[in-house]
Amino acid sequence: MTASGCAPGETRQQEGADRALTRRFAMETVFYPGRYYVPRPARVQQGGSVDPHPSTKPPKIVDVAKRAGVSLSTVSRVMNQNPTVDPVLAARVRKAAKALNYHASPLARSLVLGRTQTVSVVVPDLGNPTFQAILRGLSRAAKRQGYHVLIADSAEAVAEEGVLAVESRRRSDGLVLCAPRMEQSELDALLPSLEPVVLVNRESSAGVPTVAADYRSALRELGEHLYGLGHRRFVFLSGVPGSASNRNRLVAVDEFRRAHEDVDVQALECGVGFEDGAVAVDAVLDSGATAALAYNDLVAMGLLSAVTERGLRVPDDLSIVGFDDIPFTKYTNPPLTTSSVPAEDIGEQAWVEMSSLLAGNSARHPVYFRPRLVVRASTAPVQGAEKAAAPMVEHPLG
Repeated sequence: MTASGCAPGETRQQEGADRALTRRFAMETVFYPGRYYVPRPARVQQGGSVDPHPSTKPPKIVDVAKRAGVSLSTVSRVMNQNPTVDPVLAARVRKAAKALNYHASPLARSLVLGRTQTVSVVVPDLGNPTFQAILRGLSRAAKRQGYHVLIADSAEAVAEEGVLAVESRRRSDGLVLCAPRMEQSELDALLPSLEPVVLVNRESSAGVPTVAADYRSALRELGEHLYGLGHRRFVFLSGVPGSASNRNRLVAVDEFRRAHEDVDVQALECGVGFEDGAVAVDAVLDSGATAALAYNDLVAMGLLSAVTERGLRVPDDLSIVGFDDIPFTKYTNPPLTTSSVPAEDIGEQAWVEMSSLLAGNSARHPVYFRPRLVVRASTAPVQGAEKAAAPMVEHPLG
């Protein structure tokens, strides 16, 4: 018997079990700066004791190369998703990296590739749900290819838009300009210095890719919908004067009016936000119009709210249509008739165009998305022949 009261054979068995338990449960948490916590077995010394100073160094690329039995350059090419690496070798490298919990440094990868793996997007109003949807489609598509998206909001400040575009481009591999408000001549002159660059909802003669909604066709369709309900007197609440989208809408309204000689349309300067629509209520009601076409859904919702507060009924007293089909339009009272713009699809296509440019391809033909008419309860047949006969002064557009 030993001092512990156990037979010699039992003692050896107990010591072996203790060492096994020590190896199993002696765990430590290692912090890899900028990454995350990860548990790993502690270093167990001879005799079963735990090393009080275990190694906390994160794995390096040389460790992956050694474990996979390949060169450092091969590991680098695999980590940078170079398609020229033999698939068998690439699989071996990834397996070794996973076993070692190795992650390539984003900074090192940028230096190797000469890229930041980031693209910038400049929008005129980040609070607008349509621009948010475009960004969502673009950023998700970019993420699938390992890119990040840097977002800059010009806040409708046209004077700062060019500077913001240049600064954003310097910090990224490419730039997406979403509905820029600057003058066409200024935009055309600026674009060559921003390449690779993609335009969203704006065209240019500079030969850069364009992805846009077909606003002219969509607005004419809204007009035809109201015309079919018997409306002949309209107001159009226009957006930002420098906006290409607004100009396209104005052209569409003018085309619609010329196609129907019995139609009167008055264009009122408004804006792009909820408050702009609410403020326009007096001008809309004074016009004698039976139907209002708003620049976008936010303007339409603002007008709808203000009209209701005046004790009038929509659509009995005034039919209202919006544009974009943002999520809130289904839940207004009444739900808003609008034109549904596939904003996320536009954003995803913008990334497709940018990805093609980053791969060294030339700019392709413009891509246009056709919005879809969505009829809800904010429009109805015109009420009363006496209202249809009310006088209205026609104001030329443009």
